[in-house]
Amino acid sequence: MAVLIYDELTAAERALWDSFPEGRWVDLRTGAPEDDDPAGGAHWGAERTVRAEVVAALLLGGNTERSSTVPSLHLAGARITGRLDLDGAEINHLLWLKECRLEQAASFYAASTRTIRITSSWVPGVDAGLARIEGHFDLNRSVMETGRLSLINAHVAGELDLNGARISASGQWAVFAGGLVMGGGIFCQKGFTTRGGVRLPGAQLSGGLFMQGARLESPDGMALIADNATATVVDMSEGFSAVGTLRMRGAQISDLLTLEGATLRGGDTALFGVGMQVGTFDFSLAARPTGAVDLQGARATVLHDREQSWPAEVRMDGFVYGSLRSDRTPPQEDVAQRLAWIRRNPGYAPQPYEQLAACYRQAGHDDDARTVLLEKQRHRRRTLNRPGRVWGYLLDAAVGYGYRPWLAALWMTALCLLGSLVFSARSPIRTKTGEGDPFNPFIYTVDLLFPIGDFGQRSAWHWTGATQWLSYLLIAVGWLLTTAVVAGVSRTLNRN
Repeated sequence: MAVLIYDELTAAERALWDSFPEGRWVDLRTGAPEDDDPAGGAHWGAERTVRAEVVAALLLGGNTERSSTVPSLHLAGARITGRLDLDGAEINHLLWLKECRLEQAASFYAASTRTIRITSSWVPGVDAGLARIEGHFDLNRSVMETGRLSLINAHVAGELDLNGARISASGQWAVFAGGLVMGGGIFCQKGFTTRGGVRLPGAQLSGGLFMQGARLESPDGMALIADNATATVVDMSEGFSAVGTLRMRGAQISDLLTLEGATLRGGDTALFGVGMQVGTFDFSLAARPTGAVDLQGARATVLHDREQSWPAEVRMDGFVYGSLRSDRTPPQEDVAQRLAWIRRNPGYAPQPYEQLAACYRQAGHDDDARTVLLEKQRHRRRTLNRPGRVWGYLLDAAVGYGYRPWLAALWMTALCLLGSLVFSARSPIRTKTGEGDPFNPFIYTVDLLFPIGDFGQRSAWHWTGATQWLSYLLIAVGWLLTTAVVAGVSRTLNRN
């Protein structure tokens, strides 16, 4: 860096130089909003121009010898020319640029610094990759129209404030912050918008990520990547909008992930949450997403949703949740709507049915659990070959696959009446002359239908012709129904 000579500084630069030791503001604004807008700052004259090398020299301790206070740089309404290059620097002073225009991107790559504030300013881009910021990093209401914000593997002890910032990247990523480690929260609220994705894979966000009302636009790719990120809270609610996929594969969010009132307009996939783990997952969107939702292998302690939140395709094989909270009304329609939700999963998978049934059982709704498991068998039946489907229809009609054993009682009653009528109209043949009880058509029918026990009628009497075949049929049906009833009772006792 060239040596600066005080007498060669411009009036604006000397004012900044002199104010730095005491941390006083240098305000070059005119007071007229139309003249102070940094978007039009390219035409600001010399009286409002400061070279980037002067700013860098001060931050590196260029004028601190006479200071009896804490030096800091406060500059408002300036056009900063040249590149603010502080790569690898150790900066011990606060930097605050307000409503300034930086002609070139600012770089703090691998720097060690305190709080940085570039607020309500126009800047092509900011690179703070590998930087260690021991205070806050504030880009509140700033505009980046041609560059991006890079925080790759950076450490920020305080907060990252992007409220109201607008970033329009020339490439795919507006915010590139893989491996970012945060001590405080990331705030992207109050009009935060991007043209390009936000990339946060492997980020450690102990203070949470707050994106209420934010708008992310990446029509050809990913609006957000947070694969394997860890966070306490991720809040994308209150009008949050994403054009592009939200990808959170393997993310671990200990408390809350909320998209309440959000709008997702992804491509093929609106939300890719494979393997993510969440405390409370609030998926009560403002409208149905345009792309699929993929939650395969994901886990949530609590799932809160709305029926309109789910698209036509929801991949949920392996999705585990502890309890369900829903805005679905009336409550008695919940089971039907949940089954319709599961059927959005492509193809047949037993786990979503088992998971929903387990959730109902845990809540004490055993009847609802049996309804879900019955529907699982009916869905499975559609995947079988023709003989398997035929057998499935028989089991369904007879005992509801064992989940409706009371159907067997109805069939038994009907068959008892049928057998009694048929057998009473004709005379049977005694098996052994002079032995056995007198013939009773009802008891005889019961003896045929129930394979357990013996009332003496079946062995004492027999038939010929068509009536004989009816007795054989009753014996076969009796075995089938009895087996189904036993299986159903066992399943109920085992709460399966």
